[in-house]
Amino acid sequence: SKPRPGAPIDAEPFRRALTGCIRSIAGDPEIEVSFANERPGMTGERMRLPEISKRPTREELAVTRGLGDSMALRKACHDARIHATMSPQGADARAIFDAVEQARVEAIGATRMSGMAANLGSMLSEKYAKANFGAISRQADAPLEEAVALLVREKLTGTKPPASAGRVLDLWRDFIEEKAGRDMQGLSAALTDQQAFSRVVRNMLASMNVAEQYGDDDVEPDDQDSETDEDQPRSDEQDDSTSEEEAGDDAAPADENETSDDQMDEGEMDGAEISDDDLVDDDSDDSETPGEVRRPNHPFSDFNEKVDYTVFTEEFDETITAEELCDESELDRLRAFLDKQLAHLQGAVGRLANRLQRRLMAQQNRSWEFDLEEGYLDTARLQRIVIDPMQPLSFKREKDTNFRDTVVTLLIDNSGSMRGRPITVAATCADILARTLERCGVKVEILGFTTKAWKGGQSREKWLAGGKPQSPGRLNDLRHIVYKSADAPWRRARRNLGLMMREGLLKENIDGEALIWAHNRLLARSEQRRILMMISDGAPVDDSTLSVNPGNYLERHLRAVIEQIETRSPVELLAIGIGHDVTRYYRRAVTIVDADELAGAMTEQLAALFADEGASRRTGRMRRTA
Repeated sequence: SKPRPGAPIDAEPFRRALTGCIRSIAGDPEIEVSFANERPGMTGERMRLPEISKRPTREELAVTRGLGDSMALRKACHDARIHATMSPQGADARAIFDAVEQARVEAIGATRMSGMAANLGSMLSEKYAKANFGAISRQADAPLEEAVALLVREKLTGTKPPASAGRVLDLWRDFIEEKAGRDMQGLSAALTDQQAFSRVVRNMLASMNVAEQYGDDDVEPDDQDSETDEDQPRSDEQDDSTSEEEAGDDAAPADENETSDDQMDEGEMDGAEISDDDLVDDDSDDSETPGEVRRPNHPFSDFNEKVDYTVFTEEFDETITAEELCDESELDRLRAFLDKQLAHLQGAVGRLANRLQRRLMAQQNRSWEFDLEEGYLDTARLQRIVIDPMQPLSFKREKDTNFRDTVVTLLIDNSGSMRGRPITVAATCADILARTLERCGVKVEILGFTTKAWKGGQSREKWLAGGKPQSPGRLNDLRHIVYKSADAPWRRARRNLGLMMREGLLKENIDGEALIWAHNRLLARSEQRRILMMISDGAPVDDSTLSVNPGNYLERHLRAVIEQIETRSPVELLAIGIGHDVTRYYRRAVTIVDADELAGAMTEQLAALFADEGASRRTGRMRRTA
């Protein structure tokens, strides 16, 4: 018999049944399903669903089933390679493309099984209720990607959007149907063919003037990479370094050989220094006119006005150092607590950091001089002797080279949802990476962002005293924390990271303004290369702001900030999401399920960035010598 609503139940049979159902739908018996009081998420073979309460309602169980069905359908019906190949450029276009693809996989299940359709409906209803979509009354506040996804679901399944979605679809329906209605007629026929479906979606985006149409002559990225690799000449040293790199951690000499090749190219380019202006010009958008190639030095000077984002008052905001928030004795105690909590993690993170250090140090210290009369015999130029025996032997000599100036900012979400293991792991990883990069001559800044109070603080009190004016914008007191400045040595700032363990520090998170703050600090630096890494476990949330503004107010601002940095700034931006899919916000991002995966994700992302830099130097040299 079914338990009556609100009655205590034994949740374990429900968990087992749901796990079996997920594995059956996904067609993968190896999937791991866990239940925890954290954000639902999926990475690889691991899925996390919300924990079942002791007295669950039928609606709660249906929402949990819906989340499981959605993830299982994604696993069974979605091909990540096709999605990446067909995905358009531009943050808005990608957001619509991603949302419609999720609507497609859920529609496949909803059209085949009525029970699954009901579960997915419950999940969507709760999703839009939490986002406060019912309060949206203007088209400017309604997210276009959600409106398109809702209309696609309606076309594919024949069901109306849930009541909690409010007027989001109605505000955009006429526009979407006028621009892309004809294209949408081909969606149903392509429902089970992801590539054909993606082409229809690309046509829709083109009709809405959001992205270019996907042509038949477009080449998949994998094909381009393989052709490039085959067409480019490769030396014996490169072949050896590639094979040894694939061998794993024991191939440290291979890393050195590979990076020495990078520096070899840099050594031959000693007279071609790259300035900040060159970086800006190289990254310029193709759509800009020749007279508008240079970008402004401060891309956020009038940004908020352009994106309709306001701040009620900045009077109570603060940028503060860890030493100002906490006395020395308490910082020492908190740091000792942090070390004790994750003593077992130090070894694993240390090994990853040492691998990163080897790669960076090899890049930093090795390059070659060529065409010398003495030194090591340059075997790559022996063919000249075969062609012309009168040519003299060519020698080379290793020399030191200056590593390109680099500064890395680690921006850590200090919100309440990070409390516990996530913030502990984040603090430890930031600490070890700062030490590692400092040894390599790379400066590191560690920043955190939160609010001074829950529920708005002094800003909300001032708003209430002022008669509650309409649309106040951001309505809370920001707290931006400097744990370690870029110029401070690690040994002096080490104990500051213990502040993240302080009870009561972690509150709300307003990501967009935090990104602007960290970005502007980087722009003021003199280093040639500037990298900003965001570490977060969710979308921006501030109850005070969202209670008097549209439900997507902070998220819309975050998306606009990210697009501005990614398209109009020399700062390189990447993100790591802990249990939250940040790939829908950032171009260069990775999502992890467990906080313990953070160490590997951070080191691999940084290693990939420096590897990309080496590749760009090689490409630039080949362009100049072609």
